[in-house]
Amino acid sequence: MPSICFYFQVHQPLRIKPYKVFDVGNDPEYFNDASDNKTNNKLIMEKVSNKSYLPTNKLLLELLNRHPEFKVSFSLSGVFLEQLEDGFPEVLKSFQDLVKTGRAEILSETYYHSLSFLYSKDEFRKQVELHKQKIWDLFEVEPQVFRNTELIFNNELAQEAEAMGYKGVIAEGADHILDWRSPNFVYRSPGTKNIKLLLKNYKLSDDIAFRFSDKGWAAHPLLAETFSSWVSDHNGAGNLINLFMDYETFGEHQWEDTGIFKFLENLPNEVLKNPDNDFVTPSEAIAKYDDFGEIDFPHYVSWADEERDLSAWLSNDIQRDSMEKIYAMEKNVLETKDEKLIKTWRRLQTSDHFYYMCTKFFNDGDVHKYFSPYDTPYDAFINFMNALNDLKIRVNEKLEQINKKGKKKVIKKAVDDIHEKDDGHFHNPNFIIELNKAKNHVIDLRKERKLKKVKKM
Repeated sequence: MPSICFYFQVHQPLRIKPYKVFDVGNDPEYFNDASDNKTNNKLIMEKVSNKSYLPTNKLLLELLNRHPEFKVSFSLSGVFLEQLEDGFPEVLKSFQDLVKTGRAEILSETYYHSLSFLYSKDEFRKQVELHKQKIWDLFEVEPQVFRNTELIFNNELAQEAEAMGYKGVIAEGADHILDWRSPNFVYRSPGTKNIKLLLKNYKLSDDIAFRFSDKGWAAHPLLAETFSSWVSDHNGAGNLINLFMDYETFGEHQWEDTGIFKFLENLPNEVLKNPDNDFVTPSEAIAKYDDFGEIDFPHYVSWADEERDLSAWLSNDIQRDSMEKIYAMEKNVLETKDEKLIKTWRRLQTSDHFYYMCTKFFNDGDVHKYFSPYDTPYDAFINFMNALNDLKIRVNEKLEQINKKGKKKVIKKAVDDIHEKDDGHFHNPNFIIELNKAKNHVIDLRKERKLKKVKKM
């Protein structure tokens, strides 16, 4: 009896506006494009909300009310939720209404949809905790299952997720990892004890997410009845069919006139016509099914591009260089303790910035171009590096201010500790000093070898 597990990724990055070298040092806002450009984040959110989020959420709520057996799950990035809070409360409420049904599970991820696990485990853990807190603040639920950005996964990530208390983690069911095995079972990762692994059935997922509107595809037009028959064909050959995809599949990637909403509307009814089928959330799948043994992910696997690896974000020099530079700033940025600077630094970590810099050709290149708001990967790189250089200037200025304040505190403490001795000298109990009011500093007279009486200030 195959259970269907629907998981939808919901994310909108904060795209960097056209940011010229002349803006460096003059404009600290990188994401506030108000023009008609593709980097106007509010405009894009408004468009996708009207085409996808609002109509799909409305339909899902109707389906959840109509079919008590129907269930779904979401992972909503912190960057996405921030944008909803700032200007789209009706969209946020529509997601909250789904979660209130108790049959729409929320998964955990990095708040800034970043690749921090690859570069800084401390930063990764902080972003996961930030996301966890945001989910609690907005939905009053605590995620039990983790998904890393873009399904980037290896054995080490499973161990980290287990150490952080998660019961399950989801990943791509890549052929080169599965070999002869099926993605339609629950697995474990080497080195873990309790956390379970759910793998995407990419063939059936991509039938909806990518091939649905392809008129050259033999199965076009895909009907819910046909898809449900493919699901039922797995009876006896698997426990679980994980359908993982971007939520924007409904209405944005596959437009309404393709019939995607009608397909979704009919799907639960068609699936449930077979009494052996049902729907589960990721947590329910983990509780319901025993693992089918270990499966080894010695290298990073993602759900992007044909390679299903890290090449969507790290395949060329400009991607690697910009990624290394943003994480090289970690120590300095955190030392500022400036919330705005830290938030800006983290927003620049969002994986989409590096995805736009990809220089691949053919099918993968076309997909990158479709999602990128820039004319070329080099435009994406230039805008990113200009913004990064501006951030560096502001971080250094903040650190200089902190260092000056630190010196003033030392001086003030030294002055406060001064008391007059019987011999007429003024002493600090820790060292003998001279006060120079005009220059606002103190001198350790023992080092200067000119111990002398100083005037009381």
